[in-house]
Amino acid sequence: MKAENLRIYRRRFIPNELICLDKDEILYLDDEKLVTRWSAIHSRSDFAGGVSAYFFKDGWKVSKIIDHEGNVLHWYCDIVEYIFDEEKNSVTCQDLLFDVVVTENGRYKVLDCDEAAEAYENGLITGGQLCSALRSLHELLEVIYHDRFDRLQATINECESIPVQLRSDDQPE
Repeated sequence: MKAENLRIYRRRFIPNELICLDKDEILYLDDEKLVTRWSAIHSRSDFAGGVSAYFFKDGWKVSKIIDHEGNVLHWYCDIVEYIFDEEKNSVTCQDLLFDVVVTENGRYKVLDCDEAAEAYENGLITGGQLCSALRSLHELLEVIYHDRFDRLQATINECESIPVQLRSDDQPE
């Protein structure tokens, strides 16, 4: 993938939607991760936007959620799968429904397990996707349990504070 003209899509099963995130700003891209800055798609009173790191090999999207004054509200972790289309220079982030919210004081909460079960029962996701999501959720929780979540946060914080970083093959000639 090349950062130039990269198309990023978000696919949700509940509700059923596919959205092009064409307003997201790419801060960093390499073979293992993509970091973007974004504003809420629809105006919201509870948050303004954030910065997200797409961890391709782990099946996670970790987002720092920001309020309208620029303060960190919490960290939101989506369990996802990625579909890459080299020909179209696109990546689709499919939300596999399990989420984890991590607060600034380190508390965490797992969300939407019922939605994942419902999606499987209704044939929206496969058994393979459900198993993959559960494994990714387990690995993310292990990171949180063993006080390593700060490494994921650092990835985002570092990308916010440095100029846009691209792989060497994305640099202008």
